[in-house]
Amino acid sequence: MAMTRSGPRINFRDTPSQRRRGWGSRLLHGVLGILTLWLIGLLGFIAVIPGPASKIDSEGRTDAIIVLTGGGDRLAEGFRLLDRGLSKRLLISGVATGVTLEQLIDRLGDQRASVPSAEEVACCVTLGYEAGNTVGNADESAEWIRRNGAKSVRLVTANYHMLRSLLEFRRKVPGLNVVPNPVFPAEVRDPYWFVKPRTLLLIVNEYHKYLVALGRALPETVQRWSSGWSVPWPTW
Repeated sequence: MAMTRSGPRINFRDTPSQRRRGWGSRLLHGVLGILTLWLIGLLGFIAVIPGPASKIDSEGRTDAIIVLTGGGDRLAEGFRLLDRGLSKRLLISGVATGVTLEQLIDRLGDQRASVPSAEEVACCVTLGYEAGNTVGNADESAEWIRRNGAKSVRLVTANYHMLRSLLEFRRKVPGLNVVPNPVFPAEVRDPYWFVKPRTLLLIVNEYHKYLVALGRALPETVQRWSSGWSVPWPTW
């Protein structure tokens, strides 16, 4: 006589509710992982933004000075560098259409003392009207660099904008010697900038733009690595 086993059967399959909870848990872990990587990247980005105490080459001569528009501090610094004889040529990239050099100088306000002599300004300063963003700055500057045969430039822009600017310039003109010359706007000179929502948003937005620029440059970087090219990381 055959014996039968009685009792409840064990079901090794997850119920629909268990499967939903499993997918929800994996999704949550994935989101937390992405947020963690994003935060680590942001902290790394902030760490390499040059600060006022950073080691910067303030005396080396270059073939040209390039100022990226975006604040009076940048233009005043470019004029001071030109007046000190660190280069014989200055390009101001990203000037709005119709704006003259005289108008730019008028906007300097209490920094007008940085402007060199009228003769030096007339002979040595070029305005670039073709750029509307950092990529445009790099395109416009690259064309100007090639026309003038420059092999080295001193790049003037805000400190938080410097890393992305270097990336774009070195992508457009491989082999160009770029000397970073950051300026420090008032909002980033505040030691407690990280608790100021407006400044924090500025830095986070710049971080996102840098990630986009990095993704755009990645295929070219890989191709150059394969042919023995190395990335010239900035040192402060």
